[in-house]
Formats: sequence, C-alpha cells, structure tokens
Amino acid sequence: MAKTGMYVGLDIGTTSVKVIVAEYIDSQMNIIGVGNAKSEGINRGIVVDIDKTVQAIQRAVGQAEEKAGIKIRQVSVGVPANLLEVENCQGMIAVSGDSKEITNEDVKNVASAALVRSVPPERQIIAIQPQEFTVDGFEGIKDPRGMIGVRLEMFGLLFTGPKTIVHNIRRCVEKAGLAITEMVITPLALTETILSDGEKDFGTIVIEVGGGQTTTSVMHDKQLKFTHVNQEGGEFVTKDISTVLNTSFNNAEALKINYGDAYPERTSASEEFPVDVIGKSEPVKIDERYLSEIIEARMEQIFNKSKEVLDEIDALDLPGGIVLTGGAASMPGIVDLAQEIFGVNVKLYVPNHMGLRNPVFTNVISIVDYSANLNEVYQLAKVAVTGEYTQVEPVATYQEPVYDTTYETPEESEVSVEETSNASVVDKVKGFFSSIFEN
Repeated sequence: MAKTGMYVGLDIGTTSVKVIVAEYIDSQMNIIGVGNAKSEGINRGIVVDIDKTVQAIQRAVGQAEEKAGIKIRQVSVGVPANLLEVENCQGMIAVSGDSKEITNEDVKNVASAALVRSVPPERQIIAIQPQEFTVDGFEGIKDPRGMIGVRLEMFGLLFTGPKTIVHNIRRCVEKAGLAITEMVITPLALTETILSDGEKDFGTIVIEVGGGQTTTSVMHDKQLKFTHVNQEGGEFVTKDISTVLNTSFNNAEALKINYGDAYPERTSASEEFPVDVIGKSEPVKIDERYLSEIIEARMEQIFNKSKEVLDEIDALDLPGGIVLTGGAASMPGIVDLAQEIFGVNVKLYVPNHMGLRNPVFTNVISIVDYSANLNEVYQLAKVAVTGEYTQVEPVATYQEPVYDTTYETPEESEVSVEETSNASVVDKVKGFFSSIFEN
C-alpha cells in the first residue's frame, strides 16, 4: 500500500522528458506538479549525449518545481526495456539466530543467495523482485519476517540490462543535481500500474508506442514474463510524412497531430488541407485519405513486428488481449488498426488524472505509482543488488553527488529487431515461461 508522502517520477523519453510530483494521502495519488521538456541527447530510447540530456532533465524538473512549489532533490527514474532480460532466480539459506525467528537480515541474505550467478561483464543486475518465500517447505509466503523456521527459500524474478544504458541514465540524473531513490524498469511499472488484477493474473499484452521505439510486454500470473523493443515509434511516422510530402519535420509533425488518422477507412479523400512543400512557392493540397495511408504503412509495420514475436511465444492466446499506451498511441484510428492486425481485443489506456489525460504521460505516472507502492520486503531484497537499504521518503537528506571525469556514451545499436528475437531467444522464453502458454 502506498505510504503517505510525496514522490517524484522522471521519464527520459526519446521525444520528451517528463517529471511529475505526486502527493499520496491515504494511498490516494494527487499530482501537484508536472514538467514536460523536449528531449535532446536521446536516440531510440537511449542516452547518446549526456550534457544535452542533463539540460532537458533540468528544464522538466524546473517546470515541475514551479508548479508544485517545492525543491526536487530526489527522483525515481525509468529504465527502458532495451536488451532487458528477465529470468527466474532462487535462493536458500539456513535461518540465523538461536530463536530461529526470521529477521530483516535473513531476507537480505536469502536475496543475496539468489544472486549467486554469472553475469556477463557488459550487463548488470538492475532489480530483483521477490515473488514468494518458503519456510521449512511451507509455500506461498509473501513476507516471512517474524515467522519461525530453519530453512528459508526465496523465489523471484531477476532483471538485467546493459551496463552502458544504466550507467548513462544514472550519470545524467546525478549531473542534473538529483539523487536517485529508485531505478524503475518501465515495462514492469507500466504493467503493474495500468492493468487490473484480472488482467495481470490471466495474461495481457501491453504495447507502449513511444516517440523513438515501441515496447511490447507480456504480463501473466502477475509477473512480467516477456519484453521486446522495436526501435520504431511515432517519430518514424513523422519522418515518413516529411519524406513523402516533401515538407519539413515540424510541418509533418503538425500534420500528424492535426489531421492524422491511422485507419484510412475512417477518412475521406474529399477532405483536403494545405501543405507547405519544399521547393514550391504555394502550398499544395493534400487529402486526408492520402495522409492516413502514409501513417498506416508505418504503424502497420510496427504492429506486424510486435505480432511476429507475440506469435512465436503464443502470447496472443492470452485472454486479456492488448492494451495500447504511449504518446503515439493517442492517434485516432490506432485501436482499429491494431485490432485488425492482431485479431484480438485491443483497448487504449489513458491516464485518469486532471490535466494528464493523454497516453504520453502513462510511463511517468506508472514510475511514480510503482515506486510509491514498493514494500519493505522488496527494499530488503534490493540491498542484495545495491548494497544499501533505500526507503523512499518525501523528505530525505541530500548530498551533492560526486562525479567522475569520464563517462561512456553508447553507440547506436546495430542489432535489428529480427536479430534480437531469434529462435534461440524465443525457445528460451517458451521453455522458461511455459506457464504462459498452457491452459
């Protein structure tokens, strides 16, 4: 249950950096400050220029501070699903102490035992999520503290990602003058926050169509089972419009927002609007149907790539269907097109917060809500990853971060969607999460 207090979320996206300040009163979220700044230094979801990213973060934080009337010193920041790997982990220890009563130290120790594994040098553990504990063979325990036992086991999920991505996010936040209270895996926060208990349990697909990439996540049995990133998003639609119509990127973005529809059958060829074309002195008339066909071509390609990986793991058989969200998902006709391509029930998730009723804010809202609802057992297990216990509080002592003089800037990924979803990965996912695909 969320504590009473104030929490700040930071979402570093390809097209914009978003910050929200949320105050929780008796577990009810009230958003009191919002910042939204144009992104610079981000390409396809990853940091490629630290200084420009820092400036964008500072602009967004400044806006949120002004509206909330507070000084922001610490944030929960989202980590994208790029090359994210999810796997089961298990640890077992003998309970320490003469009384054999399970304590905080025992929870930390069993989480550490679950991390005894080989991790490639280019990757790092981002988070460990306890699912359940077993005490002397008794299963299904969520919090074993205070119980008596001899043997304690923990079963959970382990999330690992590229060191470069995690390092550069941390560096950007620290250079912006902020402390990090939680690094939140965005698809995990998203699925936990926007899905109902039934959707989490029986199985649902969440597709977040962002500006620079599209993230497909599968939640089943109340666990995040699978993620896939296609490095195409709403910006690619804008680029297509710009290229085909021979107009500037800004004009193309305005056309997409003002006249765009992803489903041509909903549009009319008789509805026309002027477009400033490069090399022509007078605007050129373009009809609504033609623009829609340009948009449809790209969105169809994006959805088909998601469908390919979902078909390979039989995830489209899950009863929860598909939930769309993300800034590019707000385009008219997107649900109709997705329903036609995937052949399952599709709905659009829109946040229900005054002034933020746009899917572009779903990620940052979910980051805050997920962080606010983290329990003590998670925080104790987290010690095994970070080496320190972090309790998210509305007010905390803040120390100016110490910076190194060097940092890594990742190169643009050359790994294609097809390469990242090859047969061996699919087989591993199928075998590892077989419970998803069986009735």
